[in-house]
Amino acid sequence: MPLLEVLFNPEAEKPTVKPSYEGFTEFGNYFSNSLNYYISEMAGSDASKALIFVIALIISVFFLKNLFNYLAMYFITFLRNGVLKDLRNDLYDKTLELPVSFYSEKRKGDVLARFGTDVLEIQHSFLSILELIFREPLTIIFTILFMLTISVKLTIFVFIFIPISGFIISLIGKSLKRKSDKVQKEQGTFLSILEETLSGLKVIKSYNSERNFAGKFQNSTSRFFKFSNSLLNRTNLAKPTSEFLGIGVIGILLWFGGRMVLVDGSLDGKQFIVFMGLAYNILTPAKAISKASYSVKKGNAAAERVLEILNTNSPLEDKSKAKTKDDFTSEIGINNISFKYEDDLVLKNFSLKVPKGKSVALVGQSGSGKSTIANLATRFYDVNQGNISIDGEDIRDLKKSSLRGLMGLVTQDSILFNDTVKNNILIGKEEASDDEVIDALKIANAWEFVKDLPNGIETNIGDAGGKLSGGQKQRLSIARAVLKNPPIMILDEATSALDTESERLVQVALENMMKNRTSIVIAHRLSTIQNADQIVVMSKGEIAEQGTHEELLAKGGVYKKLVEMQSFE
Repeated sequence: MPLLEVLFNPEAEKPTVKPSYEGFTEFGNYFSNSLNYYISEMAGSDASKALIFVIALIISVFFLKNLFNYLAMYFITFLRNGVLKDLRNDLYDKTLELPVSFYSEKRKGDVLARFGTDVLEIQHSFLSILELIFREPLTIIFTILFMLTISVKLTIFVFIFIPISGFIISLIGKSLKRKSDKVQKEQGTFLSILEETLSGLKVIKSYNSERNFAGKFQNSTSRFFKFSNSLLNRTNLAKPTSEFLGIGVIGILLWFGGRMVLVDGSLDGKQFIVFMGLAYNILTPAKAISKASYSVKKGNAAAERVLEILNTNSPLEDKSKAKTKDDFTSEIGINNISFKYEDDLVLKNFSLKVPKGKSVALVGQSGSGKSTIANLATRFYDVNQGNISIDGEDIRDLKKSSLRGLMGLVTQDSILFNDTVKNNILIGKEEASDDEVIDALKIANAWEFVKDLPNGIETNIGDAGGKLSGGQKQRLSIARAVLKNPPIMILDEATSALDTESERLVQVALENMMKNRTSIVIAHRLSTIQNADQIVVMSKGEIAEQGTHEELLAKGGVYKKLVEMQSFE
């Protein structure tokens, strides 16, 4: 207002008496007159000096505005990126905490999408508007207060039309969450196809299925294309709609305010121009808030997908008074357990005792429930009925970390990581020395090939150990278990993936390792378990017969038939 006063009315009489404050509604005039008074005091009768002073004042105000804008963005950057880091860390911790069963129901690609694109969507939609949440409402409040000081009547008129335009904008935004959810889910689908393709590339190529898998991937990306277009077109409608509605409000305001200046004379021309500037000052943050509400609706879908994992409670959580167990003294008891993965029972009223220092072998056809025993003993799943105990204590009353600390597991699929031989073995015992690693490799008959690798134990073995043969990978898995040196060993078909020569090498290693150690051996090849203290033959989740190798052969039952089928004398 003082600038307009100086430019358009330089001959106006300057106030010689300092203005007095006459209440909030007259604050506009008080502020304008005060500035005029100080300008005339400083500039005297020279209008150009007054102009320079007002321009300097405006530049100072905008310098401060932009300085604090930068500082606001500077500090909020740490908050945004910190929230992002914490979200990813919490998601990863939850991924490790949730049971194996959770991932048998979910696609891996979908979980990866939640880590990547969903978390980024939260950054773009929620965290990018953090400054708006604080800044824009304050801008609107202070602007309204200034508008009220100029004209209460005109301000009330503005506020009749702003909610109407806000309501129209919100109607457009309602379907954004639903459309965004489809986009996020489809992203999970094509990432899953990509993950499966990388895992099974050999099979896809050998069966000439490239076209089939490319078709599946293209179908998914076509759906993603369609959903993304629909979402973006709806989002793009926000800006022109809010722009047009905003100009509509300004147009009505020009008509109403113009009448107050020209017809009623109840408003001064310069006050009206300033009021229009303030009204536009409200529309800018109002548009930013409406755009932010669109972003929030889009981000809601991503946030719900992330929270679905974060809020999932693991059914295998430790009890509040779970005990720590550091030693194993008498026996493992599998007491009348029943278990099902989905509808059909895999184990029915199954009972077994494994005394300390003894090896018990579980044999039987595929699907008889052998590997399920390994999953339940290590508490990857919980039994539906009965219980499994160690030294008479239910494993559900023990801390999972404590229970698994007593056990070493060697699975049929040798699970290795894209790292060095040494780091793969050290998973068994992180603080072990190089000599201990080499000793473990020797016991597992793996040192013979590791010593010839380009960098010995420091050689990277590739993704999932892809640079090694099946037998070599399995011997590294056994070396990892040897290094851990647990009192209980669970071998889940540990030699089934090996050729005859590797099997013989590994079998010697396993027998060395199992001396004076409690072992549950799940085997397909009966040659590997002839020396077990007890052999349990399983059929459809129940015990068909049990005894030593010689006793079972003498019985002439199921075990003998299995032996004959495998052509072992």
